[in-house]
Amino acid sequence: MPKLTLNEDRLFPAESTQREIARRIYSTTKDLPIISPHGHVPPSWFSENTSFGNPAQLLLTPDHYINRIMHANGVELSQLGVGREEMSEEDNRNAWRTFCAHWSDYNGTAMRYWMTDQLVGIFGVTERPSPETADVIYDQIQGWIDDEAHRPRELMDKFNIEFIATTDDPCDDLADHQAIHANQEFSSKHRVVPTFRPDKYLEPGRADWNELVNSLGEVSGVSVDTLSGFTEAMENRRAYFKENGAISTDHSHADLQTNVVDRAMAENLYQLARTSLISPAQATELRRFLLVDQIRMATEDGLTMTLHPAVVRNHDPHAFAEYGADVGGDIPYALEVTRSMQPALAKFGNHPNLKLVLFTLDEDVFSREIAPLAGYYRSLYIGVPWWFIDAPESILRYKQSVTEMAGFSRTSGMIDDTRAFCSIPARHDMSRRLDAVHLASLVATHRLDEDEAIEQARRLVVDQPKKVFNL
Repeated sequence: MPKLTLNEDRLFPAESTQREIARRIYSTTKDLPIISPHGHVPPSWFSENTSFGNPAQLLLTPDHYINRIMHANGVELSQLGVGREEMSEEDNRNAWRTFCAHWSDYNGTAMRYWMTDQLVGIFGVTERPSPETADVIYDQIQGWIDDEAHRPRELMDKFNIEFIATTDDPCDDLADHQAIHANQEFSSKHRVVPTFRPDKYLEPGRADWNELVNSLGEVSGVSVDTLSGFTEAMENRRAYFKENGAISTDHSHADLQTNVVDRAMAENLYQLARTSLISPAQATELRRFLLVDQIRMATEDGLTMTLHPAVVRNHDPHAFAEYGADVGGDIPYALEVTRSMQPALAKFGNHPNLKLVLFTLDEDVFSREIAPLAGYYRSLYIGVPWWFIDAPESILRYKQSVTEMAGFSRTSGMIDDTRAFCSIPARHDMSRRLDAVHLASLVATHRLDEDEAIEQARRLVVDQPKKVFNL
C-alpha cells in the first residue's frame, strides 16, 4: 500500500546550491512561536476547551477550501456536514470516506499540501487516503482527538501558538474572551484576542441593515437615529473590543472606493437609509463614507485595519439558500486600487497612528498598484496572499513581485485566515519554508548576504506581525 510521507526538503529548490541555503535559513525560523493576528477559530474552543469531536468535524466540515473541491467533483455539501446541526457517527465516517475517495482530486493543490502536513505531522498517519484506508485513518485520528492532551488549549502549547486572534461581531459581548482571559494559567502563556468585524453594519443596502443598526444602538446604549449617534455607537463598540484585547478591525466590501464626502450629505444619506428610502447607488455612496470613517476611527484608537475586498460572496445562490454563507461559494474578481484609495490615502495615508493592511485576490494588483502605494505611504502595508492565492506558487510570485518595489518592511507578515485549527502550524511552516526559498534565491544571486537573509527571515516571522499589529 502506498505510504504518505513528509519530505524534509518539501518546497525547497531542486537546485542544490539554493536548496542548501534555504535549509540553513529555514532552520533558524522553523521553531519560532506562531503569531496568528487574523483568523476565524471560534473563541469558544479555548473558553470551553471541549473535544473536537471526530475527524469530519475537525478537518472537513469547517474547511471551505477542502469542501469546494469535492463540491466541484459532485459531492453535496450536506454529505460533509455543512449546514447540518447533527451528524451521526456513520454520517461522519461516510463524510471521511468520501474525502478519501476524492484524494486524487487534490493533487497539485495547496489543500493537498496542508492536509498531508496535518495527517503525517500531527496525527501520525502513514497510509495514503483511499477508499481502502479511509476507516483505518479515521480511527487513528479519532484516537488522537479522544486524547485529552489534544484539546484546544493544550494544542496551543503543542503547536507553539503564542498569539491568535478570532473574528467577532461588533455586538458580541465577548464573554468567551473574558473567560479565556480569566484563566490565568492559560492566558499567561497564550494570548487570544477578538477582532472587530463591522462589515454588515456598514452596508446600508442590506435588507436587514436597520435591524442591525438598532442592535448596535442597544448594546452600546446610544441612540442611532442620527449619523452622529451611529458613529458614537461604533466608537463605543471599538473601545469595548479594545478593552477586551482587540488589536485590529477587519473589513471586506465590494470595492476599495473611498469617498470623502461632506458629513451633511452623509447625514442625509443616513436618514434615507434609516427610513428605507435609499437607492442602491446612494447606499453604495454611504457605505464608502462609512468605510472611510472607520479609517478615521483607526487613526484615533490605534486599531490596525485590514481590508480584503473584491470577492463575490455566495456566488452560488442555491448553495447560499440551502447552507448559508461561508461554505466555499466565494469567487474573486479584478480590483482597482490606485484611484479608489487615493481619497482616503490623501487624508490618512501618512498618519502616524494608522496601520492599514491591504489584501487582494487579484495577483496583478500586488505588483502594479499595492506595492507602489505601500512603497510610498507610511500607513499602508501589503497583506499576504490569502484564500485562492495562498498556494506555494502564488506565495512565491507575491514575494518576488512586492519586495522588488516595496521591500520586506512594508509587508504584514504571515496571516493564516483559517477556520481549520490544525492547519495553522502547516500554513505557518509553509510560509517559513517559502520565505527561505525566496531569500535563498537572493543570496545565491548575490543580492543579499546570508546573515542578512537569516535576520530578514526572523523579521518576517516575528517582527513584522508584531509591528503591524502593535503587539
